[in-house]
Amino acid sequence: MTETKGMRGRGKDFTLSTSTIPSYTEFEPGPRHASSPLTPDSPKQFLNHVDRGVYVIKDLSKDPEPLVERLPYQTPNRPKDITLSLSENGRLTTSPDCGRLTTPVQEQGQLESPHVFLSPVDKGIYVINSTLDSSQTSISQNNNNDEKKNNAKKDKNVNKYISDENEASSAERKPPDRRQIYGADENEERGNWTGRLDFLLSMLGYCVGLGNIWRFPYLCYRNGGGAFLLPFIIMMILIGIPLFYLEAALGQFCSRGPTTCWEFAPLFKGLGIAMLIMSGLTSIYYNVLITYSVLYLFSSFTSDLPWSDCDNKWNTKDCSLKLPNVFCSSTEQKFPNGTCYSNHVFKGIWNETIFRNVTGRRRISPTEEYWNNEFLSLSSGIDDVGEPKYELALGLLFSWILCFLCLMKGIKTTGKVVYVTAIFPYIVLFILFFRGITLAGAGNGIYFYIVPNFERLLDAKVWRDAAVQVFYSMGPGWGGLIALASYNRFHNNVFRDSIVVSIGDGVTSIFGGFVIFSFLGHMAHEMNVKVQDVVTNGAGLAFVVYPEAIKSLPLPTLWAVLFFLMLITLGIDSQFAMLESVLTGIIDYFPFLRPKKTLVILLISVVLYLLGLPMTTPGGMYILQLMDHYVASWSLLIVGLIEVLVISYIYGINRYMKDIEIMLGRPPFLWWKICWMAVSPIIICIILLFAWVDYSPVQYGDYSYPAWAEALGWMMSFVSVIFIPIVMLYKINKEDEAKSAWKKVKLLCTPTRVWGPALVRHRKLVDHVEGFVEDPGAEMGNHQYVNYGYDASMGSHATDMSRHSWASGYTQSSRVSYESAV
Repeated sequence: MTETKGMRGRGKDFTLSTSTIPSYTEFEPGPRHASSPLTPDSPKQFLNHVDRGVYVIKDLSKDPEPLVERLPYQTPNRPKDITLSLSENGRLTTSPDCGRLTTPVQEQGQLESPHVFLSPVDKGIYVINSTLDSSQTSISQNNNNDEKKNNAKKDKNVNKYISDENEASSAERKPPDRRQIYGADENEERGNWTGRLDFLLSMLGYCVGLGNIWRFPYLCYRNGGGAFLLPFIIMMILIGIPLFYLEAALGQFCSRGPTTCWEFAPLFKGLGIAMLIMSGLTSIYYNVLITYSVLYLFSSFTSDLPWSDCDNKWNTKDCSLKLPNVFCSSTEQKFPNGTCYSNHVFKGIWNETIFRNVTGRRRISPTEEYWNNEFLSLSSGIDDVGEPKYELALGLLFSWILCFLCLMKGIKTTGKVVYVTAIFPYIVLFILFFRGITLAGAGNGIYFYIVPNFERLLDAKVWRDAAVQVFYSMGPGWGGLIALASYNRFHNNVFRDSIVVSIGDGVTSIFGGFVIFSFLGHMAHEMNVKVQDVVTNGAGLAFVVYPEAIKSLPLPTLWAVLFFLMLITLGIDSQFAMLESVLTGIIDYFPFLRPKKTLVILLISVVLYLLGLPMTTPGGMYILQLMDHYVASWSLLIVGLIEVLVISYIYGINRYMKDIEIMLGRPPFLWWKICWMAVSPIIICIILLFAWVDYSPVQYGDYSYPAWAEALGWMMSFVSVIFIPIVMLYKINKEDEAKSAWKKVKLLCTPTRVWGPALVRHRKLVDHVEGFVEDPGAEMGNHQYVNYGYDASMGSHATDMSRHSWASGYTQSSRVSYESAV
């Protein structure tokens, strides 16, 4: 047991006695290095990556910014009493012999090393002791509080990680204990997710979006039903999951968004700008789709759904109810447009081999007429845009206000909103699934979905569509994965989260296909047509086919409300993630905007709302289809390809895998290295080749776009990736003109001194690169965080010497040298 005598304060002695000893023979005190001061507002983080020794925290009430000082640990000796005192100048002095304190600080037991020591901490004296087993250390504390208070402190939920750097080389150490404490932010400047589930649900909500419901079923239909599932699963394994893991690990390691995470290869910072532009442009039309769902939801709160019959003001003579065949008797009125008139009630005639539309035009369901004539007021083409519809404009404003309110408080708010928006769609999907499989004809739809047509596997288009769907669904290349993962704690198991979310996204797409095709089978049964004849792509599937199926169900209002609520929640959490990537990219690059984050997200919302207003016009659907086809197609594949090549061959795949090992405590599997270096890049190149050879212009139904609209689409496609060469030329031009172009390029492919983890205590774990700068923030007046925004980016290239010192350390005798990295 340890005893305390005297009172705490300047010039007062602390007499401590102990039973077991390592002794101290050198007592020259010195302030702790690389730390931020403790304040009266503690708890704060205490100790970054510390050596064994005696530490003292001075009286907080007398020192608003107290220093933590330590005595270096020396060889053990026989048991002795120790006397510690604080001199008038605040320095720690001791008697010639120091003993080992045995009273634990907060909890009993040995702690594995190397570790960091996390707070909350109290003022007092702390001793870090060495045990006979060099792989373990223990920590003790003594202060002048009574025993009751000391016992109460044992119950505090804190982690205490102690570094034992003098015992063994880093190769011989056990990995750090990576148990996470949620609640308090690890990175106080930037913030962290409140809990791991917040991150998992946010990532799942980002990946599982509207495309899983309307795009995946259509691709299954177009590519042979079940035959599409095999290429989709293979593309997930070879492209989707590897790139998902690559981006999530990148964001977590450096705690940076998509615009500032490229300090490991500054020449390619244009990739971050391309990601930001793609996410921003996609957010414009994605929120329009959410608006459609919101307005359809409001329209569903009626006893009779507005798209359920043909006697509305927006219906035409071509409207025909899709009911079972009804034969007209001789007493009933004539039936132009394939419709019998009896008692002022329309009864649709569906079998065209018996009854033909006398106008010679195709029959149109009331659902489709409601969509085109009433909801959209669809014009003749993109040349005839018209004025915004006030219902759509107000609905779009509502959607943007909703996004703003959820994003204004940052990830703390969105991390809780996704508990509803990410989970609710699964509840509705399960309800719809059990309802769908009980409908007549559902078995035919499911049979079409799961039974493969293996001849289609020889078609390159099937594999291309599967790979493109993986990019759309899982989200690599957009920057959202980097942005969301950047708010993780450093030692979060990003590998586990990547696998869970990736599999969850794939399973959701496949399960959603069962739900959709059960209803499509029922519709085909009611229409007396084949399943593939009722499937359309894009918005037509969500707002024409599904509402048509819903109106034939018992309690159609209930099913309509559930379905459109599901669409809203599917869309809103994906929209959150895309906007968060834009916001994170801007604020990370311009850190002075961080205190004005609410104003920034307000400005972003206003600008993107105004840019989305043209899509609320009668010609807005043509604009939306054009953007959906071009904004993130070619550019998305190009960004994904360059990203994986830069990390694998310029930064160095071995170096990157070592970075991941620091976070996880174990090296990644060899499989990921093979995928990142060879498999994924080769497949993306093949996809780009086939997409170019098999290119076909965009269409909306039977409407073909004019040449100027095609040109506009290509401009939207490359407005993002064009910044990759622009930034390259800008960076090269900024370098010293005396250097050759090759030397400039080589230098710009070398990590800057600010590259690495954001917190200094995590940067100390990077021991696989000689010359790595542990505390670049010290030069900028910040000893705890590393500034990685615009100012840091400019400062990191301010002098050739600062870059060269990093590069020389990186390319010489480090464990993972530049030459061996690839």
